[in-house]
Amino acid sequence: MPDAKLLECFDNPAPQDGDAARDFVIEHVSEEFTSVCPKTGHPDFGHVTLRYVPDQFCVELKSLKLYYQSFRNEGIFYEAVTNRIADDLNTAMAPRWMQVVTDWKGRGGIRSTITVEIGKHG
Repeated sequence: MPDAKLLECFDNPAPQDGDAARDFVIEHVSEEFTSVCPKTGHPDFGHVTLRYVPDQFCVELKSLKLYYQSFRNEGIFYEAVTNRIADDLNTAMAPRWMQVVTDWKGRGGIRSTITVEIGKHG
């Protein structure tokens, strides 16, 4: 079962630029994401791209990898995966802006890409 408690954060090393907040975009790509189709029980394979502008915290990469791996045997639809990741990361680090994109390998001639965006960028 996906476990948001696996997510660890560290302090943003550059939260300000003088008196103003400094916005910079962090991008992490996981090319080996797996879950299970709740209808067929077949494995689903995809890429997860996380882009965010941190506020006070950044997500630690080993914990992010372990969190993603916690979906491995979970029967969950693509849309639910993407929204769950966005919700859990938003709770863990409260970024200024975040985008989670899941890009799923084709099955039956259909490929899917799901995008969730939280906050405002720019």
